[in-house]
Amino acid sequence: MTTDAGRTAHGGARRGDEAPNGRTAQATGAVPSAGEPAPPVQRLRADEVFTAFGGSPHGLSAGEARARQETYGPNELPRPRRKGVWRRFLAQFTDLFALVLIAASALTFLAYALQDPRDVGNLQLAFAILGVVVLNAVIGFVQEYSAERTAQTLQAMVPHTCRVLRDGERLELPSGDLVPGDLVALEAGDAVSADCRVVEAHGLSVNNAPLTGESSAVARVAEPTATDTALESRNCVFMGTTVVSGSGKAVVYATGAATEFGRIFRLTDEAPRQKTPLQREVAVMARRVAALAVAIGAGMFALRLQTGQPLVSAFVFALGVMVALVPEGLPATLSVSLAIGVRRMARRRALVKKLLAVEALGSTTVVCTDKTGTLTQAEMTVTRIWSGGGWHEVSGVGYAPVGEVSDAQDLRDLLLSAVLCTDARLVPPAAADGWRVLGDTTEGAILVAAAKTGLHTAAEKEASPRVGEFPFDPVRKLMSTVNRTADGDVLCVKGAPQEVLARCTRIRFDGTDQELGPRLRDAVVAADDTMAGRGLRVLGVAVRPVGERPGTAEQAESDLTFLGLIGMLDPPRPEVAEAVRACHRAGIRIVMLTGDHPLTAEAIARRVGIVTGPSPTVVTGPGLDSLDDAALDGLLARPGQLLLCRVSPEHKMRVVAALQARGEVVAVTGDGANDAPALKHADIGVSMGATGTDVAREASEMVLLDDSFASITAAVELGRSVYRNIRKFLAYLFSHNIAELTPILAAAFAGFPLVPLTAVQILAIDLGSDVLPALALGAEPPEPDTMDRPPRSRRERLFSAELVRRFLFLGTVQSIGVCTVFFWQIHASGIPYDDFTSSDPAYRKAITLTQAAIVVSQFFNALAVRTDRQSVFGLGLFSNPRLIAAGCFGIGLMAAISYVPVLQDVFNTAALSAVDWAVLTGFGVLLLAAEEARKWWVRRAPVPAPEEKEAAP
Repeated sequence: MTTDAGRTAHGGARRGDEAPNGRTAQATGAVPSAGEPAPPVQRLRADEVFTAFGGSPHGLSAGEARARQETYGPNELPRPRRKGVWRRFLAQFTDLFALVLIAASALTFLAYALQDPRDVGNLQLAFAILGVVVLNAVIGFVQEYSAERTAQTLQAMVPHTCRVLRDGERLELPSGDLVPGDLVALEAGDAVSADCRVVEAHGLSVNNAPLTGESSAVARVAEPTATDTALESRNCVFMGTTVVSGSGKAVVYATGAATEFGRIFRLTDEAPRQKTPLQREVAVMARRVAALAVAIGAGMFALRLQTGQPLVSAFVFALGVMVALVPEGLPATLSVSLAIGVRRMARRRALVKKLLAVEALGSTTVVCTDKTGTLTQAEMTVTRIWSGGGWHEVSGVGYAPVGEVSDAQDLRDLLLSAVLCTDARLVPPAAADGWRVLGDTTEGAILVAAAKTGLHTAAEKEASPRVGEFPFDPVRKLMSTVNRTADGDVLCVKGAPQEVLARCTRIRFDGTDQELGPRLRDAVVAADDTMAGRGLRVLGVAVRPVGERPGTAEQAESDLTFLGLIGMLDPPRPEVAEAVRACHRAGIRIVMLTGDHPLTAEAIARRVGIVTGPSPTVVTGPGLDSLDDAALDGLLARPGQLLLCRVSPEHKMRVVAALQARGEVVAVTGDGANDAPALKHADIGVSMGATGTDVAREASEMVLLDDSFASITAAVELGRSVYRNIRKFLAYLFSHNIAELTPILAAAFAGFPLVPLTAVQILAIDLGSDVLPALALGAEPPEPDTMDRPPRSRRERLFSAELVRRFLFLGTVQSIGVCTVFFWQIHASGIPYDDFTSSDPAYRKAITLTQAAIVVSQFFNALAVRTDRQSVFGLGLFSNPRLIAAGCFGIGLMAAISYVPVLQDVFNTAALSAVDWAVLTGFGVLLLAAEEARKWWVRRAPVPAPEEKEAAP
């Protein structure tokens, strides 16, 4: 057993120990050496790896594994830091509107305590205001918490079990039990559970896409390498990646947070969560409205004191003014309206974890998208074959053997030889899973293409068993197998076209074997160039009969007969092209950020429509490193299409931050751990639910359950609709706030000693009569031209001049009606102002008319604000049944306040006559007519052109 000191230096770090470079010592591992720095793990020989980590070719003993488990802890990523449930609930009370109302409630309690005799109405008002705050907090918390809990049900990517050698026996253990020094067995199809140094490799290759973004299989070897980092070396495998082909053994050198996955997790955890545009807009609006409410309330308080009103009476009056200005129902309305958007997105297969992310996506100006798994299906597919001087097109995408191959009868020899030279296996659908490949995806594509021609691949392999092989080697770039056929042993070779061609002396051309002269060799090279120009990954296939079994690959792979070229592509998702066109119509720029090769990236970008011009701007990761901040800003400001390839997680996050600095609202899509930091730093992070990594899903605000880029477009449309609906119910809410405030101010300036509308009545209007219609407005479906408009200007405020003009117009019309009915009732009573008391029947009737006038006019107001320019009659007066029902509920509640004795006592109201209701309805109809006249006038003018983007800072 190694000592604790040796274990910390060679096998890992105790939790909390950090190396000077910020990585745990666990990630380097080295042979013990007195007074000398330990060499990196990738530079060790296989026997030195066992020595460095205190292991052996037979694995750790059970006792040693338990001891190390206690030292290093479980092999799992730390859970992300989350606020506790109570802290998240209490955070709902930090909203500025909530703070203003809490202060108002406290002051009302104080007024009640100071009064002599005490007015129980003030106590009721204080509790009512506090109840509003609690109700808003509960609604907001429930909506947020339910969305997050739904998101937590997604499956994690990191595998749950792995095969380990312990005491010389192969065991299947939970991946969390792995410790540094463990010897794990790797086979095709396995997911790697920790960072490991390969000590034995037999044609081993892995897919590092979750870490690097590059989907191609990368060969792994057991020999030492001279690379600077383990991630760049060819003898290490990493947590979260997948074994594509071959087999091998590897020694664990890093677990949990010390893995490359863990490094990106820490980078993600440290990235600040950006506020959404709506959060910023609501914060600005709340500050302005709160400041205005406090200022006007203070002014009214001073004015009342100067006119000789008692201190407490003047304060209660000022409080009513302040409450009238604060839209108490706005936080709840906003939360529930966003929740409606969340449910609509869920029906579109987009899971939103944060309510405010709904609107953020709608205001997006730039989408930074990954390639593999987002734009493409992450399934290699053969699309074109060259053989015998002719081209053969292959239809169908993915691993389902559905499609056709042109002139398939001419390709039997080529595809049969390629099939015999594969280790992959095509697995038919099972349960909810579709067709999938066990092993290398490139080989899987070959099997699928062969199946499309009618070849029974499994039967052919069984009929021609493999009797020898030379596994793929990254230096040779070839793989060869010897298969026993009815005509004798045959060597089948596949690999890089240039390497295969260099070893060929003959070619099967027009059905016969011919000498491979310069003309035919040039034809093969030209065909290879044509495929590469289309971004295809190309394999060459060759054969030769074998007499005596060759001893080396060099002996075997010579004097070959060239059969043809197979071109394959990770196909774009079929729905992506239309989604990209929709984004372009909507004025959204798409920037590709991928770890893949520039040619491959450009080919995919052209297929889906991201690139349409002749020469897009293509920059690689090293190119980004050479740019300072000013140069990067200039690159991003350059018009045209932009592809950023071979980029690292740090590159992606830097690009996102630079775009945000330019004032863009940035959405980032991705599925790998390498995408996670950028996902979290973006205004809206969008991860893949089916194939995405756990780290990526945790960092994002939205998860696409179907992994489809098209779902992003649908979500953008819904997000834009949410913003427009928010504007509608803001116009609705603030117009009646004006109607609540105006009669109070009019009474004060007219010298009337009492308020036309009490604070309790205002709360009843705001919560009882306004919230449901506002929610119904928030549920309006997207308008048909939603995706034909550009993103709203980043200079456009939620409280825009257009919105202010609209609710001032509506509020003024309402105020005229409300003030008219109040003063009409006061004057009709014939009682002098100074003789009115709060218990006077004429006063009670007057304030009941005031409240009812606001409620009835708001019913018609809700119908009016459904459209900005279009007549509501053209839309259909009753086309939103929820809105009609909500309005009727508000009027019914007002009737109960007017007629039910218990409510009459609470609100100090009186019964209204049929004539009163008729007059109030007439004022409502006049409001709707006035708004229809305004829309008619607006329609006479042309639609204003969208505001141009301001210059970059």
